[in-house]
Amino acid sequence: MQCSAYSGKSIEQRADCLVVGVFESRELGAEARAVDRAVRGRLKNLLQRGDFAGRAGESLLLADLPGLRARTLLLVGQGAAKTYQRRAWRKAMTTAVTALGRTRVTSAIFAIERPADRDFDDYTLARSAAEVSGAALYRINDLKTGKRPPAPALARARFGPFPAAHLADVRRGLGDGTAIAASATLLRNLANLPGNICTPRYLAAQAALLARTHRSVRARALNEAQIRRLKMGCLLAVTRGSAEPPRFIILEHRGGRRGAAPLVLVGKGVTFDSGGISIKDANAMDEMKYDMCGAATVLAAFDLVARLKLRINLVGLVPTCENMPGGRAIKPGDIVTSADGQTVEILNTDAEGRLILCDALHYARRYKPAAVIDMATLTGACVVALGAHHTGIMGNDDELAQELVASGVRADDRAWQLPLTAEYGEQLKTNFADVANVAGRDGGAITAAAFLGRFTKGLKWAHLDIAGTAWLSGNHKSATGRPLALLGDFLIRRARG
Repeated sequence: MQCSAYSGKSIEQRADCLVVGVFESRELGAEARAVDRAVRGRLKNLLQRGDFAGRAGESLLLADLPGLRARTLLLVGQGAAKTYQRRAWRKAMTTAVTALGRTRVTSAIFAIERPADRDFDDYTLARSAAEVSGAALYRINDLKTGKRPPAPALARARFGPFPAAHLADVRRGLGDGTAIAASATLLRNLANLPGNICTPRYLAAQAALLARTHRSVRARALNEAQIRRLKMGCLLAVTRGSAEPPRFIILEHRGGRRGAAPLVLVGKGVTFDSGGISIKDANAMDEMKYDMCGAATVLAAFDLVARLKLRINLVGLVPTCENMPGGRAIKPGDIVTSADGQTVEILNTDAEGRLILCDALHYARRYKPAAVIDMATLTGACVVALGAHHTGIMGNDDELAQELVASGVRADDRAWQLPLTAEYGEQLKTNFADVANVAGRDGGAITAAAFLGRFTKGLKWAHLDIAGTAWLSGNHKSATGRPLALLGDFLIRRARG
C-alpha cells in the first residue's frame, strides 16, 4: 500500500473514503466536528439516535453524505476520551484499516484523532500509521485449495492532517513504517509455513534469495560437514535425531564505515521442535513450527536494513535444524562439547534452543562486534512470567538492554528487562560437565539466559526471549511479526544517530 501525508483540512481531501474517530458518549474530536459541520449536523443526529456508540473496535461505513469530497465516511470507535492514549489510537487505526480491507475502497484519507502524548511526535505517529496499516492488511499465506477471497483493494492511504513544516519528518516516518511492514510480512510468511516446507535448507534458500534481491546483502550457508569442522558440537547434537540436515546461515550487510565494528544478530532457527527424547505434549505441538521465529526475525531485519539502505554494518547468524526423536538422537545425560570447548550435560533435550545458540554466539566473536543481540522463542517460563505482552530482555550490558527496552516503547513493541545475576548461573552446576543445559523450573527464562551468558564473556550482549510475543495460539494462530518493530527502531536509531 502506498502511504502519503497531507496538511490542511481533511474534509477537502479527495478519496474513496474519509476515516474519522468518534469517542464514547457521542463525543467528537476536532476532525469529527469538522465533518459534522460539513454534513450539516447529520453526524451528531446519527450518534444521538444511538446508531454508533464509539466503543473501541467498532466501525460504521456511511455513503453519499453531502458536503464531503470523499464518496464514503468511515466512523471508528476511539473508546473513552479520558483514557485515549497510543494503545487506543493503534486499535482505532487497526479497526479502520481492517474494515476498509473488507470493502472495495481503493483510497482513504485518515483523520483519526491523535493521542496527547508528547513522545508521539509526527515521525513516530507516521511510522506507526504505516506499520499498523501494513499489519492490518496482512493475509496468512495458507495452503487452502478452495477459492480465495479477493485481496484488499486499499492501495493508497493518506494520513494527517500534519503541519506543513513537519512533512519532511512525516514522510521519513511513513517510509520507515512501510519498510517495517513489508519486512514483517516476510517474517510472518516464513514463520507461518509448516515444518515440512520451511526446513533448514529452505531458510538457507531464503537467505540466498535476500542476497539476490538486495545488492548490499551477502549470504552463505554452511552445511553439516562445515559445521563439524567448526566444532559446533552443541548444534550437531540437537540435529542428530532428524533426517533433515542442519545449516548455519551467515548474512552480512556492509552499509557502514569500512572497518567499523558490526552489530551481530543471532536467531534461533529450530524449524520444528518435537522436544526430542524429552518429547513435548501432543497438544498444540503443531505450533512448534514457530520455533524459528528468531531466525525469521534476523532475515527480516536484513530485508529491512537493505530496503532503507541503512548506513550500518550488520552480521546475521542463524543456526537452523530440527529437534526430533530418533535412534541417533541425544539423550538426557549425554555430554557434548560446544564450539568454545565447554562441556554441556544434556538434562533435557527440549532445552535445545540454547544449545544451538551457544555455538552461534561463540562464532560471533570473530567479527569483534560492537554488540550481539540474540532472538529466540526460548522458554515457556518467559511466557509464564510476562505473558504475550512483553518480550523478555536479559544480558550482560544494562545500557544495551535499556536501549532495546526504549526502542520497544517507541515502537509499541514492548519488552521488559529481567535480572541476570550470578545466582542464576550457579543453578546450572552439575557433577559431570562444565554446565548443565537446564536448572529446574524456578527462574527458567533467566537460567536459560545465564546459560547463554557463559558464551558471551567479553561481548556486549542482549538476549530477547520472544516465546510469548512471536505468535498467537489457538483458533487465531499466526505469527505476529514481533519483535521486528522493536529491532527496526533500534537499528534505525543506531544507523542515523
